[in-house]
Amino acid sequence: MQRASRLTAVVVSIVLLSACAGRVRVADIQNRPDKYANRSVSVDGVVTSSFGVPLVPFQMYKVDDGSGEITVVSRGARAPRKGSRVKVTGRVNELGNFGGQSVGLHIQENDRKIRD
Repeated sequence: MQRASRLTAVVVSIVLLSACAGRVRVADIQNRPDKYANRSVSVDGVVTSSFGVPLVPFQMYKVDDGSGEITVVSRGARAPRKGSRVKVTGRVNELGNFGGQSVGLHIQENDRKIRD
């Protein structure tokens, strides 16, 4: 009986870990957007620019993790300011793919932690 409960605990742990967003490098996302499309990922880096307009339902900012820079689209209250260190989690999306090149590659933010 104990063996069955241990096996159940292991299986549950594997399922929970596989559901978590995996931390990846921006360069990996840019090099293989098809691999990460519609997957949840985490990126840790510095905000290099941000753009938000009052009354517009989304903000955008760019995060550089040292391997590359990616745009993040947020529906949050405010975009983080330039120079902020952030960990962003969200889904990888692109506007389109033309001639094998990704256009509008971005992360649709689900969660953000700011570490100024």
